[in-house]
Amino acid sequence: MEKIALLTDSGSDLTLEELKENNVYLAPLNIIYSDGEFEDKIDITPNEVYASLEREIPKTSLPSTAKIEEILNKLEEEGYTHLIAITISSGLSGTANAIRLALEDHPKLKSFVYDTKILSMGEGVLVLNTAQMIKEGKSFDEIVEELPKLRAKTHGYFTINTLEYLKKGGRIGKVAGTIGEILNLKPIITVDEDGIYYTYAKVRGRKQSINRLAKIAKGHLETGKFNVWILNGGSSKEEEDALFNAVKDFDNIESISTAEIGPALGVHAGPGLLGVVVQEV
Repeated sequence: MEKIALLTDSGSDLTLEELKENNVYLAPLNIIYSDGEFEDKIDITPNEVYASLEREIPKTSLPSTAKIEEILNKLEEEGYTHLIAITISSGLSGTANAIRLALEDHPKLKSFVYDTKILSMGEGVLVLNTAQMIKEGKSFDEIVEELPKLRAKTHGYFTINTLEYLKKGGRIGKVAGTIGEILNLKPIITVDEDGIYYTYAKVRGRKQSINRLAKIAKGHLETGKFNVWILNGGSSKEEEDALFNAVKDFDNIESISTAEIGPALGVHAGPGLLGVVVQEV
């Protein structure tokens, strides 16, 4: 009899309530200031990160080896036979590799570490999909086979006010910078097949970037039914509402909801992120 555990990192941007409701174990990323270290989502909020960015831009790091080990030991003690770990893109973080290395010391736990090559709710929705499959009684092998298919149906895009924080955090990827800052060009950013950021489009000004996100969502919705999430990372409620309202009446929306970008991702994006994630139903 299989007893399957589900693990993710805090880059998935699921709330603590969502994690608890779906019986998901959390390996938090770490946020490191010169005077202290915090566990993402546990010890610090996004607004606390944004409020201190002018004083100090913290560093982020993958979940600690000790934390991962603690979780794996607990799973074995609780009689789990299998583990599915769903992680933030390996193009942005070493989390997937860290979990794989830790699992080498736990050969009794049959495991699958799925590198989503995406982040935020793009990763989070795959965690929720997996939790649902476990609840439905799907086998470990069935879930492992299904995950890449679900990932292929999942797409995420976001815009930010400035590239400053992506540059300073070393996460700029293939996003071209300087000229756009001068011309007030706002990038629409997504991830490539390696899970690294790249510029999907450039538009002039904030209002146009919100309109373009809505247009991109509409393009997907014209091909079939989708669940939609509007992401907010330190943007105003008015801007979040503007994007939500621009999208909500499109045809083919199965469900639409909002999600908040977590502290660790907020460090690299800075305040002013708006995004949209879609998954074909």
